[in-house]
Amino acid sequence: MSETRTAAAPTPTAAKLARVRSQSMGLVFMLIIQFILGIIYNLYGSMPADGKSIGLFSNGWLIVHEIMGVLLLLAAIGLVAASMGTSSGLAKATSWIGLIGIIAAIGAGIGFTRSVGNGNSLGMSLAFAIALACYVINLARLPSGES
Repeated sequence: MSETRTAAAPTPTAAKLARVRSQSMGLVFMLIIQFILGIIYNLYGSMPADGKSIGLFSNGWLIVHEIMGVLLLLAAIGLVAASMGTSSGLAKATSWIGLIGIIAAIGAGIGFTRSVGNGNSLGMSLAFAIALACYVINLARLPSGES
């Protein structure tokens, strides 16, 4: 007798977790692009002396960096919403912590434009690292949806 095997369709929970993993991949790429934009501004943007405002729209690279920050915020909110539909505590925790990291980075970035200082720059980089780590954990630990 011959045996026919078919790949089992992913369960709804597995499909939701695969979606969270996929969205996490998008956020990882967005964070890398955001990091590159920040470095470009750091290298080629003009910065006033410590304690002086640089203005939110003072440079083209800075504007693109800010727009990407807003897109990251929206994508992170979407990931939290998607993760809340799963039963995975890991997905929920990493998605929320990643969102908080992005919010913290935006807050530090706004502080940086108001009063250029090393503390705000460090805050942006640490918050970026926390968010990135959360989304990489999602990539490593959540199912991909492939059988």
